[in-house]
Amino acid sequence: MPGGRPRAFDPDAALDRALEVFWRQGYEGTSLADLTAAMGVNRPSLYAAFGNKEELFAKALDRYVGGPGAFAAEALTAPTVREVIERLVEGAVELTTGADTPHGCLNVNSVHACGPGSATAREAAIACRMAGETALRRRFEEAPDLPPGHDPGVLARLVHTVTDGIAVQAASGRTREELREVAALALRTLLPA
Repeated sequence: MPGGRPRAFDPDAALDRALEVFWRQGYEGTSLADLTAAMGVNRPSLYAAFGNKEELFAKALDRYVGGPGAFAAEALTAPTVREVIERLVEGAVELTTGADTPHGCLNVNSVHACGPGSATAREAAIACRMAGETALRRRFEEAPDLPPGHDPGVLARLVHTVTDGIAVQAASGRTREELREVAALALRTLLPA
């Protein structure tokens, strides 16, 4: 017979609630009291299931990438460079202006709103962003239809700069329609007919 009492909460549901709190309030703006209240657990249960706040944040980032942010990995499977870029830019607008989600991007917000005392969380967000950019660069390196004269690494950084800008604008209150207009212009500029 195993020791201890069984968990009285659903760890997956609790992680989803932690993700939303971090996304809405940022890493530094989220207290342990905010997390335990949203997750419906006490501190000992939080620590036992997820570790400390930094470890919970890392798990929330992973959940974000595999959940709401999964459109980015899915975009890499598009058959053409044009479609990859379109799906990333348009997906950024949809994700960051969702009706049922916080505005902005958990990764982008975390990189910009973490002070020196939160270096570990900031580094986790940067590593997550860099992994996405590296995957995009590799996709461009393998693309037979990469436009002549385009460096795959520079193009990947440019696309990420556009999607990050969309996230910052969404967090600043731009509407979905405004950002769709920006995305359309960005795509016409990046991908002339």
